[in-house]
Amino acid sequence: MAATIYGDVSRDMVLHFKHGGRIALAGPMGRTIAARIGDRVRGDAIVVPVPLHRWRIWKRGYNQSAMLGKVIAKSLGLEFSPDLLIRTKPTPSLGGLDPKQRREALKGAIRCNPRKADSIRGRDVILVDDVMTSGATSDACVRALKKAGAKSAVIACYARVLHAQPVPKNETPETERPRASA
Repeated sequence: MAATIYGDVSRDMVLHFKHGGRIALAGPMGRTIAARIGDRVRGDAIVVPVPLHRWRIWKRGYNQSAMLGKVIAKSLGLEFSPDLLIRTKPTPSLGGLDPKQRREALKGAIRCNPRKADSIRGRDVILVDDVMTSGATSDACVRALKKAGAKSAVIACYARVLHAQPVPKNETPETERPRASA
């Protein structure tokens, strides 16, 4: 479930949050996602962010999905497990890739942390991401969660791209292309 559709305003927020270092946006974005989830989850659900590879975290300085997940868990009074899923190999930026290329890039890249696997067995999971484009990342995460014994997985993101089209590689707030106004 998405808090909003990926459009001009949500796009700007996501890009500033994800690539522009505007980490203060985690609060309002996370609370918006939590409000959208509402009463749709049980009290024993666990909030799990989409993982980034350690090199990507090192480069960016943070995992934006983990920041959103922490806010969501606090807002809903749920357990938060930022390291339940791990990205075992670096993947290229998925921007600019078509859905098939995204799935291929993620093949074998996401697993459940073996030290945490018991914590999700038989439980509902809220999988948090900032944007859902093709669903390839979410699919890879859900496969890993189900393999580890999760009862169900609800995908919660801030923005959902309705018609997945490749986003130009390395598009950031500073390099974004001008958009035609209606």
